[in-house]
Amino acid sequence: MNPPTHRARESTARHDAENRTQVDEGITRVFLLLGKRWTGPIMSVLILGPAYFADLRRAIPGISERMLSNRLAELAATELVVREVDKGPPLRVSYQLTRAGAALEPALKVLAEWARTNLPEPSRPTDR
Repeated sequence: MNPPTHRARESTARHDAENRTQVDEGITRVFLLLGKRWTGPIMSVLILGPAYFADLRRAIPGISERMLSNRLAELAATELVVREVDKGPPLRVSYQLTRAGAALEPALKVLAEWARTNLPEPSRPTDR
């Protein structure tokens, strides 16, 4: 097979530019929400089932209580997560995915598999 000629590459580049006149609004909206730091890990824990705030905090290393609270409030505001206060004592707050949140499970699993296949492993500190 012969490599494409310069003329063929120009034609392809021009064609591609014509197809990139607008960004997909749905992709933009979903990544504005799910692309925020910590949102993906929170969703991945909640896919497994309802969880108490403290359990989420323990399951997601490095997240502060304030950040977890903020992200959960955002997810609740977008109706992906529901917050429930369990009558105590002790008073405990649990979170679970709504139907809309649970509907993201297949997409999140595909993204997780893509990351395992295509992204390098994060560097980990070495023990000294």
